[in-house]
Amino acid sequence: MIDWLCYFFTDDTLLFSIILTAKTCIVALITLGICGVLVAYILAKRKNMFTAILEFIITLPLVFPPVGTGFILLLLLGRNGWLGRLGFQTDIIFTRSSVYLAALIAGLPLVVKPVQSALERDVFKLAEAARTLGKNQYQTLILVILPSVRKSLAAGLVLASARSLGEVGITLIIGGNLVGRTNTVSLEIYNAVMDADFDRASFLCLILGGISVLLFMLLRKVSGDSL
Repeated sequence: MIDWLCYFFTDDTLLFSIILTAKTCIVALITLGICGVLVAYILAKRKNMFTAILEFIITLPLVFPPVGTGFILLLLLGRNGWLGRLGFQTDIIFTRSSVYLAALIAGLPLVVKPVQSALERDVFKLAEAARTLGKNQYQTLILVILPSVRKSLAAGLVLASARSLGEVGITLIIGGNLVGRTNTVSLEIYNAVMDADFDRASFLCLILGGISVLLFMLLRKVSGDSL
């Protein structure tokens, strides 16, 4: 058993995929925490054509096949893509940044939707009350809005972290599954299965399975449920 573990943990490709996945989760948590609250606030605060389109774009990865989402991003951000033709620099395809972007896009609706729902309940009324008591907008954000949505935000971040761990479709298309550059644990499972290396695939599934159980327990805790 020890020799078996030593074999896997001395595999440079395997170690790279584990480290990249861990970094991706950390980056995703930070960016999702910021972008998720900001987008949810905009969607909850204003109802117009712009926010309707924005909500559609944000929600699309939940209902659209991940490979299709990745293909759209490839058309948009590729070197000869739509943004490139407009003069924008888009050099993130097939880089580590594309892996981070895939995790952000896949997880964003899982953060935005619960936070938006929480904001649309009575949070804005509490914010207005705080402003009438002399609090500025930053104090209102820190003291009223964020505490009011903390459980929804925490639950969304846990779900988004789990989603980033299992992300394959978007990452495969815009990341390229390049060994030593963009191969995450999920993609390494795919590679192992394609090579008929089922021991390797099983080992990686055990890692992701263990993390998934921990995330499930954390989700129940932040949701106020008891195990």
